[in-house]
Amino acid sequence: MKEKFVSLSEAISRIPSGSRVALGGNIMRRQPNAAVREMIRQSIGDLTVYTFATGVSVDMLAAAGLLHRYEGVYVGLFWHGLAPNFRRAVEAGKVEVRDFSESTMVARFQAACAGVGFFPTKAILGTDMMGQDASIVTEMTCPFTGDIYAAVRAIDAEFTVMHGYRADKFGNVQWPLLRDSDDVDQIIARGSKRLIVTVEEIVDHSEIMEQPNLTYIPSQWVEAVVHVPFGGHPLACDTIHDEDVDHIRDFAKAGSSPEAAQAYLNEFVRTAGHEEYLRKFGGLEALRKRLGVVGGAA
Repeated sequence: MKEKFVSLSEAISRIPSGSRVALGGNIMRRQPNAAVREMIRQSIGDLTVYTFATGVSVDMLAAAGLLHRYEGVYVGLFWHGLAPNFRRAVEAGKVEVRDFSESTMVARFQAACAGVGFFPTKAILGTDMMGQDASIVTEMTCPFTGDIYAAVRAIDAEFTVMHGYRADKFGNVQWPLLRDSDDVDQIIARGSKRLIVTVEEIVDHSEIMEQPNLTYIPSQWVEAVVHVPFGGHPLACDTIHDEDVDHIRDFAKAGSSPEAAQAYLNEFVRTAGHEEYLRKFGGLEALRKRLGVVGGAA
């Protein structure tokens, strides 16, 4: 197997402006926020972004003016409120949006996963989502039963970026038992063309082989793997650490105006890199102590 272990800056530098990028994670856990901060540092803009339900990652891209189009389920901060920068950009006409239900976005990712151009679904028949973009969703008749379906177009991301639990240097990425059956990231990863994964922990290949059943993303799918502890911060990495409630509140407040948002980006994003970002919170060990590490990644 070929080693795929690189630095964060090197991995993200492979993504040119104007790319179509799928981001992993969910509303309050494991969004690839360290990778997104690096995208902002490198001014990788004019992006079309695909996600399941998301929040901080896309909101940061909107604040930085790097988001051109968003296709997904939801952008928000869950019980912390709306995603203020994203909302402001959409209302100002700076970001195009195509929103779909959870099951419909999963169907679009599944189509990419299966290598087909579309997936049929009944989930959005009769809704306004049917009419928002004929290049993505259209009505079709089943050739076998005559039933009516919505045909939803496969996600066509050029790059996929996600944050995971642990991996070896070859890019074999493992999920913990507690999260192995309810995560969309495995589907998103399977349908990716060029996959970049940041992880909490890099382990020896022998440790991966001790529990091969937990390897939900094999090395064949991965272009680059990066060691980025707390790479989803301020969100949680379940089984590793909790969400940083205080900082998410600060992030939400910083979105109150464009000026406050830029001040936030200047302090927490446009840093020398991820290590300097961690030092803003007292460093890695301080974060581990405060947010409650509960054990290894698997």
